[in-house]
Amino acid sequence: MAALYESHAASQFLLSGNLDDRFLLPLGANRARIGGVTDFLAEVLLGRFDILLSYDPGNGLRVERGRELFAEWPAFRETPELPKQPRPAAETITRFFRYHANLARLGRGTPPQIGLWMRAAHLVAPNVPGGGGGDLAALALLLRDWSSEPSLDVLRLCTVLLADNLADLHPLLTLNPRAARIRVPLPSAEELRAAITFLAPKFPRALAEWAASSERLGELADGLAGATLGAVENLLKLSEHRHEPLRAADLAGAKKDLVEREAGGLIEFLAPRRTLADFHGQEALKQWLRDDLALWRKGDLAALPMGYLLCGPVGTGKTYAVECLAGEAGVPVVKINNFRDKWIGSTEGNLEKIFRLLRGLGRCFVFVDEADQALGRRDSSSSTDGGLSGRIYGMFAKEMSDSSNRGRLLWILASSRPDLIEVDLKRPGRVDVKIPLFPTSTPEESWSLITALAARRGLKLEAGDLERFRAELPLLLTPGAAEALAVKVYRAVQTRGVAAAEALAAALRDYQPPVPLDIMKFQIGLAAAEASDLSFVPPVFRPGA
Repeated sequence: MAALYESHAASQFLLSGNLDDRFLLPLGANRARIGGVTDFLAEVLLGRFDILLSYDPGNGLRVERGRELFAEWPAFRETPELPKQPRPAAETITRFFRYHANLARLGRGTPPQIGLWMRAAHLVAPNVPGGGGGDLAALALLLRDWSSEPSLDVLRLCTVLLADNLADLHPLLTLNPRAARIRVPLPSAEELRAAITFLAPKFPRALAEWAASSERLGELADGLAGATLGAVENLLKLSEHRHEPLRAADLAGAKKDLVEREAGGLIEFLAPRRTLADFHGQEALKQWLRDDLALWRKGDLAALPMGYLLCGPVGTGKTYAVECLAGEAGVPVVKINNFRDKWIGSTEGNLEKIFRLLRGLGRCFVFVDEADQALGRRDSSSSTDGGLSGRIYGMFAKEMSDSSNRGRLLWILASSRPDLIEVDLKRPGRVDVKIPLFPTSTPEESWSLITALAARRGLKLEAGDLERFRAELPLLLTPGAAEALAVKVYRAVQTRGVAAAEALAAALRDYQPPVPLDIMKFQIGLAAAEASDLSFVPPVFRPGA
């Protein structure tokens, strides 16, 4: 922001993102304190400005600094009460700017350096259907003129509009070529470390396990990366109040709670309790994934994919495979939940928030289930959503192809209808590896799957019983369907006291495939066609087999 302002490349800034957080403010001469974003503007970025104004819909227009200079304005002497409503406030600010611009053009002294910030600018000039009519557009244009009106070029003027999400602001402001869009990110691990080090003397009990060295504080910051500083500070306050030291064993759970609370339900962490050893079959696939993870651990990113596509019929264990992959890698899996909203701009704002949180987390898998529905459409001109689907597609496409995320964010898309996912989202550079998951193709595979799931419930089925059940064993059996069979067998054993083999015989006699055969075969064909490597596809399912 300083470089853009001092070079005269921009005088208006649209700040979005992590605006409600706390920040470590460098005040010079080895001084610092924790404060909010407006504290940063007032004390650091605009600290030397002669006049500072602020506006928000709750408090109205205020003079934060230089009231004596402001009081020299004749209009203020006539009407000293400052307006609260958005339109009168914007008009008053504009008149004040033009007054000093006129003085400067007349050569009457050096104009003061004037700064202004507007909190909750999206409430003043919101993005509403159809632009909101003439009055709202006129108000947005007035705010835009602070950066683009030629008569104001003689001023040393800086205006800052703050909005949680750019999508919530009126397009006249977000599309202004004279305004700089600045995204405030979540704090990095290094920034958290500096802030925690600064806060450490205030929380001796909470940080008893960490304060012994800067290396330990760094480990704590790494463990909490992805949370806001405000959330971390609150965690330390609560631990200190309870006289409960923050333990290393509690760190993952604390981070999960902090980030999910900040996300407001938009994302959730999947617990990586399993590894690829728990995933049944698919040996070629598991070896490929283990090789990728080995590259990731070594930091060799040249051959590491940006993303995976898991595709296969309903019930083939796509979510389960993600959990196993996460446990194998030892990194968090973040699942994106429903982010769509009925209010205009809210969906895009939710996605902005999700992406901001993901960038702050460090290494993680990003899981998008039902990707054919979630990722939008490139061409949504014929839809009834006002182009929302196309905007969602564009935001995902941009984020998934950001090469700076390679080695940090690894996307995993899951779908039983991969043909409905836009081709551009499945291309190399976004999704490099397409992994098909298939049901069983032989009685041996079906038997192995059933016995493995039964064993998890303490049920023993003898290997020699395969021949007894061969004729009844269903083919195209998915893990989901096999799980239902195992539960049915367990229930019969527990409630009727029969042997596991007898319970299985009864369950197989009554078995009905949960997915119609034609749909199953169709989805198998889609998965086989999508596979990025033919070794992932059993010969029986390969095209033309």
